[in-house]
Amino acid sequence: MSFDDNTRISEHDKEVLDRLFNPNLPYGDVVEDNKDTSPTEEEVETEEIKQVKILEADGVKAAETGDLHKSLDLFSKAINVLPRRASGYNNRAQALRLKGDVEGAIDDLNKAIDLSNGHGQVACQAYTQRGLIYKLEGMDEESLEDFKHAASLGGQFAKQQVVAMNPYAAMCNQMLSEVFHKIKCGEM
Repeated sequence: MSFDDNTRISEHDKEVLDRLFNPNLPYGDVVEDNKDTSPTEEEVETEEIKQVKILEADGVKAAETGDLHKSLDLFSKAINVLPRRASGYNNRAQALRLKGDVEGAIDDLNKAIDLSNGHGQVACQAYTQRGLIYKLEGMDEESLEDFKHAASLGGQFAKQQVVAMNPYAAMCNQMLSEVFHKIKCGEM
């Protein structure tokens, strides 16, 4: 999920929503807002922005209660109001993924990345989510590329995935794990 500075929710609520829409991310792996995510001139608290924020917040609430149909409807309405706003596509992609529509989720993540020009919080989250989908689909090269993009944007989980997907790093981690086990057991 993406939130901007004008959304009035607590840090705890952000963490809960991040857990809901990013269930595979470790706790605390939240990309901080940066200059790339500040609103454009068209988005400076216009009535449309206010309307979209309400629709997206309601979409999140619907998803939290398990009403994915309503959630998708609300996210689609937000997209219809501001079709050039990347977060709407990223949010809808999460609901589509939860519903099992992998192709639709990837399409929306591609659109979120395109609209964000591959920069900022929304892009980081979109790259991470698409990387996870690709990984689950057995598309390791595509997954690794997306995790690298997300890592370059500050995503800690993506950085962990890049390391884990490196066969040399995995071998080193296994060797270190064995050494620590032997030390713990008194064998060294």
